[in-house]
Amino acid sequence: MFNKILIANRGEIACRIIKTAKKMGILTVAIYSDADKDALHVHMADEAIYIGPSPSRESYLLGDNVIAAAVKTGAQAIHPGYGFLSENAGFCRECAKQNITFIGPPVAAIEAMGSKSAAKNIMEKANVPLVPGYHGDDQSSAIIKKAADDMGYPVLLKATAGGGGKGMRQVWSEAEFEEGLAAAKREAMSSFGDDTMLVEKYLTQPRHVEIQVFCDNHQNAVYLFERDCSVQRRHQKVIEEAPAFGMSEELRAKMGDSAIKSAQAIGYQGAGTVEFLLDVDGSFYFMEMNTRLQVEHPVTEMISDQDLVEWQLRVAAGERLPKLQDQLVLNGHAFEARIYAEDANNDFLPATGKLSLLKTPVESRHVRIDTGVRQGDEVSVYYDPMIAKLIVWDENRDKALKRLIKALSEYRINGVTTNIDFLYNLATSKPFITEDIDTGFIEKNHALIFHDTEQELINELPIAALYLVLSIEEKAQKLAQQSNDPHSPWHQASAWRLNEAHIHSLVLSHSNNEYEISVEQRRQGTDAFYLININGQQFDCQGTLNGDTIIVNINGHRSQATVSQNENSISLYRTNGVFNFTHVLPDCGQHEIDESHGGLTAPMNGTMVSVLVKAGEYVEKNQALVIMEAMKMEHTIKAPSNGCVDEIFFNSGDMVDGGAALLAFTASDKE
Repeated sequence: MFNKILIANRGEIACRIIKTAKKMGILTVAIYSDADKDALHVHMADEAIYIGPSPSRESYLLGDNVIAAAVKTGAQAIHPGYGFLSENAGFCRECAKQNITFIGPPVAAIEAMGSKSAAKNIMEKANVPLVPGYHGDDQSSAIIKKAADDMGYPVLLKATAGGGGKGMRQVWSEAEFEEGLAAAKREAMSSFGDDTMLVEKYLTQPRHVEIQVFCDNHQNAVYLFERDCSVQRRHQKVIEEAPAFGMSEELRAKMGDSAIKSAQAIGYQGAGTVEFLLDVDGSFYFMEMNTRLQVEHPVTEMISDQDLVEWQLRVAAGERLPKLQDQLVLNGHAFEARIYAEDANNDFLPATGKLSLLKTPVESRHVRIDTGVRQGDEVSVYYDPMIAKLIVWDENRDKALKRLIKALSEYRINGVTTNIDFLYNLATSKPFITEDIDTGFIEKNHALIFHDTEQELINELPIAALYLVLSIEEKAQKLAQQSNDPHSPWHQASAWRLNEAHIHSLVLSHSNNEYEISVEQRRQGTDAFYLININGQQFDCQGTLNGDTIIVNINGHRSQATVSQNENSISLYRTNGVFNFTHVLPDCGQHEIDESHGGLTAPMNGTMVSVLVKAGEYVEKNQALVIMEAMKMEHTIKAPSNGCVDEIFFNSGDMVDGGAALLAFTASDKE
């Protein structure tokens, strides 16, 4: 076994690997960029080597520098994690030249699966079922389009060197093909330096089911069951679970056997994942094989009670697999939710900022958190915006899902926009609970997940209003107790007025809609109750606060909510989702801004990929104006209304600071 390994990665996966290495008594070396000099993985490792400036192409992606760090520190092996250099055959080859073990598959296996087109040819020869499609060498747009036309729409365009949803586009009609191909090729070139594409038939109700395989160099191969990764946004996974729901033992065995065939066809060693599309009729098709550890590997660990990183280290050191197929036991059910710094309400736009508050659920045998950040750390523009992975386990899907929902309601992050509320709404939605899931889940259930219905808000607004009033009263009572005159009228927070009803007037907003609310406090003996009026509807309410929980009785209906408040923002975590409100404070002389003139600003730091309009051009509402790339993803900036582009301030290839005006725009209709 190795005495020392270098981890050629950062963030939560670097911390994850360090934990297992420490458990096995193996010393670890971290690498870090300027942005990561104080990162958690740097502090956890036994040693750390500076690798370069913050952009990954100038640090973590420089294979020669990484190998030099391993040589300098005497590391015998390099664990690449996922992303970065994990599927780079050239890096693997250079490790071998320096007599450093690459903790992953051999070069030939990486090369075989590195091209989606080549992989499909290999799988075809190994009799692994494939989705109909074109993955040939002729890359002319006419040839690719003809293949799409012949298959019939919708189709899926994919970068052959791709992964993580990059360089991928759904095309629903012939009219959309050219634009979709151009966008996919641009993103592929930016992410992988290779814009070679394939096109395949897009199944309209598929599930994304993947099989975890492991092979050693003693001719042993196993599959550690399956994961369902169907819930995705931008072709990237959001919530994963293991095992896949509704999976029969017969189908599991068939898919597992196909996955092992796939691995053996390329002489595989180590951890790998074979991804399939599972259709509604039970047929399944090979998609791709990831020659590395997956982001979602913890759910497999939870149901198999195996440490996959330990398996990786043992196999790389020449040992046999710790267990063979008949020794593996599937136990219970697990979910993983990816906690991202992103704005789900703004097309999942990545967010940046300082984690001013980071309070996580308590970890236990049922709850696990894999993270690479601490309170006070910065989510920067340079890397993927993942904050953590929340993993839960229990003996069946229903119980595990309840644990996921509870844990999400207990997560508290301030300082940066996150997707926690979105995840909670998704996990509590009826279609997710009842397993009505395929890869189009989010699009199909958008209104349900984002709580766009007015009736739901009317039921939740009284709780938010009551929480605000009770919070004000609770704070006033604490101040009174600390003062020299606790009975002073200046410490009262009951909206007291001489000869008038005790009424609080509040304004709460949701999705840019404001609601005027009056809360009248009354007493019956020693008990206080509140009459809350919203848009003419009256609610008879009582409530008590207990930490971050409010227990309410509204019109005779008793219930409770977990509440998270960050300055003027209030989130109510309920059994049917999370509801976000903003307490709108009185206008102290501020004036409305005329937005008919002005500019469209960059949502964050990034690169201008393409300018699609010219100065002086008239555009229509929602017309694409420019395309930016930030945090590994393309973002299309669209016209907010009909109008004229007066001036453009950036060219393709320019670096753009977040908040910078991209162009001057005047809203108007053609006369």
